[in-house]
Amino acid sequence: MNGNQSKRRLEEKIYERQVGICKAFANPTRLRILDLVAQRDYPVSDILRYLSISKANLSQHLAILKAAGVVVTHRDGQRVYCHLAIPEVKKACALIRDVLRAQIRNGRQLAV
Repeated sequence: MNGNQSKRRLEEKIYERQVGICKAFANPTRLRILDLVAQRDYPVSDILRYLSISKANLSQHLAILKAAGVVVTHRDGQRVYCHLAIPEVKKACALIRDVLRAQIRNGRQLAV
């Protein structure tokens, strides 16, 4: 395999991971979870109360975020905490919101 083929394979892997992250971000509940855990380590029990969703539903959302590699959980005694796996996720979410604010300022309609 030459250098160009290796580079293309690496880029293809990056695109595949980007799709996975974008799919994980494509849900309002998961975005709210990301906003919470971007602030600090958040106890899962507090996330449950804040979002008013079932434990099973939160578990599903966290599984998707964990599979995408954007959040991790850890146990401290009886409490389970959730936090960002990498700080760049916070920057990525902020950047997306900045793009949306710019679209709104420029009078663009958002297709929903």
